Amino acid sequence: MKNPYRTHTCGALRPDNAGEHVRLSGWIHRKRDHGHLLFIDLRDHYGLTQCVVDSASPCFKEAEETRLESVITLAGKVVKRTPDTVNSLMPTGEIEVVVEEITVQSKADLLPLQVNSNAEFPEETRLKYRFLDLRREKMHANIILRSQIIAALRQKMINQGFLEFQTPILTASSPEGARDYLVPSRLHPGRFYALPQAPQQFKQLLMVAGFDKYFQIAPCFRDEDARADRSPGEFYQLDFEMSFVTQEDVFAAIEPVLHDVFVEFGGGKAVSPLPFPRIPYAESMLKYGIDKPDLRNPLIISDVTEVFDGSTFGIFAKAIGEGAVVRAIPAPKTADNPRSFFDKMNEWAREQGAAGLGYIVFGAEGPKGPIAKFLDEDRLQKLKALTEAKEGDTVFFACDKIKAAEKLAGLARIRLGEELDLLEKNVFKFCFIVDFPMYEWDEDKEKIDFSHNPFSMPQGGLEALENQDPLDINAYQYDIVCNGSELCSGGIRNHLPEVMIKAFSLAGYTQEEVETEFAGMLSAFRYGAPPHGGAAPGIDRIVMLLADEPNLREVVAFPMNQKAEDLLVGAPAPVREQQLKDLHIRVVMPPAKG
Repeated sequence: MKNPYRTHTCGALRPDNAGEHVRLSGWIHRKRDHGHLLFIDLRDHYGLTQCVVDSASPCFKEAEETRLESVITLAGKVVKRTPDTVNSLMPTGEIEVVVEEITVQSKADLLPLQVNSNAEFPEETRLKYRFLDLRREKMHANIILRSQIIAALRQKMINQGFLEFQTPILTASSPEGARDYLVPSRLHPGRFYALPQAPQQFKQLLMVAGFDKYFQIAPCFRDEDARADRSPGEFYQLDFEMSFVTQEDVFAAIEPVLHDVFVEFGGGKAVSPLPFPRIPYAESMLKYGIDKPDLRNPLIISDVTEVFDGSTFGIFAKAIGEGAVVRAIPAPKTADNPRSFFDKMNEWAREQGAAGLGYIVFGAEGPKGPIAKFLDEDRLQKLKALTEAKEGDTVFFACDKIKAAEKLAGLARIRLGEELDLLEKNVFKFCFIVDFPMYEWDEDKEKIDFSHNPFSMPQGGLEALENQDPLDINAYQYDIVCNGSELCSGGIRNHLPEVMIKAFSLAGYTQEEVETEFAGMLSAFRYGAPPHGGAAPGIDRIVMLLADEPNLREVVAFPMNQKAEDLLVGAPAPVREQQLKDLHIRVVMPPAKG
């Protein structure tokens, strides 16, 4: 039986089809009434076809009255367009279909947003009517691109010998850094499942179970606030793990996958050659002021504390005596910039919570600016040597305790790179950030805590944990960064029970707590666990970069808004009282504000 809806898709017809009688189905994308002729651009998933209805045709009135975005089936004859009416921008632009029959499959109401336009609409409207938003050309292309990228990632992992497994969605809560989404149990009153923040424990257990290379396109759930590059609620990652590997083995597995995907879908942009640079965390914080540096930005931050230590510039000298450092951020070829440029940088720094940004301008008449007069010639020459400043350049300064100075300098580097249009164009620049600190000092809790992934192997193993200052211990942890976006976190795992218990004890966990929280994993490790490691590149961020979209919601089919609400289906929503009784729970609302 022939398909009653179409003989061809709306992107298929070409001049070779001229003379054929065809049937097309799709949405009315656009209509143009030329008096005796009505032109309909019919759209489906595959493309557009121009269709023509003559005013003498019995189906003209119905075609004229049917609204945009109604679904129709057209039957008619393919004809070649005249040379002066060919549309070279459309794959089907050399033909049109002369309509003989129209069947309206589904009428559309008045549209809350235009599908055939690139006009901007409020995000609330776009998310509430996401099914319409996804019909728009750019959004449709983004979701197709996402599918193609995932298929390519999957195939490249399979080609390397990885096996795809699915891990549980209902699991136990664990302290992985973010809030869990909890699911109450009906069969076990007072107990809760958690949706996985990541398949971390299960992928490690697969290695203990003897599978050598695992991966999955894994959904992850975290009850976090929304950001432009992070979706509230759920996200997807290319989760993978390998046994009997070093850190470099993991890099060798994922580097070519990401490189090739960015070459394939990057629209001709250059991609960092293999191997990607390896940048230690401490070096990244010094040179870039951040652990996810945008290497398209050529500016390099310098430590110039020694230049101001003991100098007559009392503000910096005093702060250095109290443990502060001074970071220098270069601004090339800005010596002749108007005073307003420097005033705006100072105003911006104050908006970041700093006192301001000191600076020295190396002009043709020598160094000038509010700080220059406090430095003698030797100190100025040392400053130029450390920052590689040349005549015509400016150097800005951030002076504070090390973390605050790094943060301000890093933000200033980003701002200057953008303000001065220094970022390299049409390129994806990758790097690995390695040697993350195992621990950090938590100012709020006044205790040592994990700085990254608590399941990573400390460099130096048990001996380091027992004999070194915890804040001096690095871990086999690493991130992959592209153009200033963190795409991936990973590590070589801690597979030894005694090392794991000791590592958690330094972060304030008792052995009993560790044995309870990670009972399954510790039990498995006590029956022979291979050294293993892996990583988990974020699918959403990869697609975001390749689609050149600044907001993650542009590359997710049905995202939540920034309040973690799904405006399309109305989630989260109240549930029936009986459902709460079945789950042995009740709702206690927070007290009204004010």
